[in-house]
Parts: sequence; structure tokens; C-alpha cells
Amino acid sequence: MSGSGAPMAAYGLFPADTTQDVRTRAAGVSTQVAVLPVGSFEQHGPFLPLATDTLVACAVAREIAAAYPVHLLPPVTIACSHEHAAWPGTVSISSVTLHAVVRDIAASLRRSGVDALVVVNGHGGNYVLGNVVQESSARGEKMALFPAPEDWEEAVERAGVRTSLLTDMHAGEIETSILLHAHPELVRPGYESADFTADDRRHLLTTGMSRYTESGVIGRPSLGSAEKGKELLASLADSFGAYVELLTSADGPG
Repeated sequence: MSGSGAPMAAYGLFPADTTQDVRTRAAGVSTQVAVLPVGSFEQHGPFLPLATDTLVACAVAREIAAAYPVHLLPPVTIACSHEHAAWPGTVSISSVTLHAVVRDIAASLRRSGVDALVVVNGHGGNYVLGNVVQESSARGEKMALFPAPEDWEEAVERAGVRTSLLTDMHAGEIETSILLHAHPELVRPGYESADFTADDRRHLLTTGMSRYTESGVIGRPSLGSAEKGKELLASLADSFGAYVELLTSADGPG
């Protein structure tokens, strides 16, 4: 399948579709699938921007839209970043609010004839998104959360990422690589010497990130590269095909 080929603006955050683009794309598919990037606005150490998770989610969604005929939505840019509250610049909304926002977006899409929604999550702390998808699916609505841990595992193997998913928790090899590929102008000097690991984080939800890192980094950003970022995104785009098939098949969810 081929994507819409629509241009992207504002660092890829906002799709440039017109209403006619959406109508034309919808005419060629039996079930319309929308893709909603959800990021955050939180510290990512001294070298990555506060909008990193949103930029990552948008980069993934943009890669998906280039490969599949999906309805690409603008991102949710502020989400559940409470564990990062000790650092200036971090802004959060409650999990209840995020839950309501995603549900409202899904309901609006259904009213306009888009029955399936995939939430592309760029922030691990958005735990509530899993609940939104579970509850929606139980009601017979077509919704999925992407990428799953297995999708990330396949992507890091394909890209040659050396850090484990446990170690690469925040502002590490994966996020640095994706931004070096998608938005190199936003990566500041210093990632080359910012490695810090803290694999035992069992009290994270109680104490927040500040118990485990002074810099805000947990991972090995020095290993990041644009080449790895490109391969990570390519792998995730390939993995997304199974989600499209599931959501658009006659015997799929809902």
C-alpha cells in the first residue's frame, strides 16, 4: 500500500492534508484508519528538547503515513510526565484528562466515518493509553496502541542498537538516534558524554526520576546515530502492517 504523499510542516508535527485529500484517500479503502501521535513535554537532559517524545511519535507516525493510506492526525503534545516534575520545563496533564482526550478524538473520528484509531505513543509514562485501548476494544470499537514492546525489540535489533530496552530508558540511544535522523538541528552538543545507567528503578512511580538521575538521562546517548534512527523508523513502519491488517480485516476487532 502507498501513503498519501502529503507534505508535512512544522518539523513534521502537523499534517498538511486538505479535506479533499482525506476524501480522496478514503475512497480507496474499505476501512479508514487514523493515526494519532501522543507525546509529552518533559525534560530530556541538557541536549534533547522538551518536545522529544512528541517529535519521536510524529516521526514514527510520519513514516507510517508514507507507507500506508492512513489519516494522519496532529499530535497530543502534553501528556502524563509527572515523574519528571523535578526538572524545569516539564508540563503534565492528568491520566483522566488524557484518557478523555483520546476517547473524544476516537468518537469524533467515528462520527466522520473513520472507524479505526491507532495511538502512536512516544512516552512510556502514558500508561493510561493501554487502558483506553482495552476499554475501547471491549466496547467493540477498533483501536490499537503502537508500538508494542515486541515492535521495539525488532526495531532495535534491526538498527543495531546496543543498549537494552531496560537500560535505554530516557534520552538514550534510541531517542537520540531518531532525532539525529529526523531532526538533527534540534540535538545539542553534549550527548556524546552524557551516558548514565540506572537499571534498578523499582521505586520510580513513588519517587520520580530525580531519585535515579541528576542529569535527567538514563541510557547511553553516546551510541546514537542518524543511521540507527533511520533503521528504527523503517522497522516500525514495517511492523505497522500487521496492525492495519488486523483493524481492516472483516474478522478483526470490533
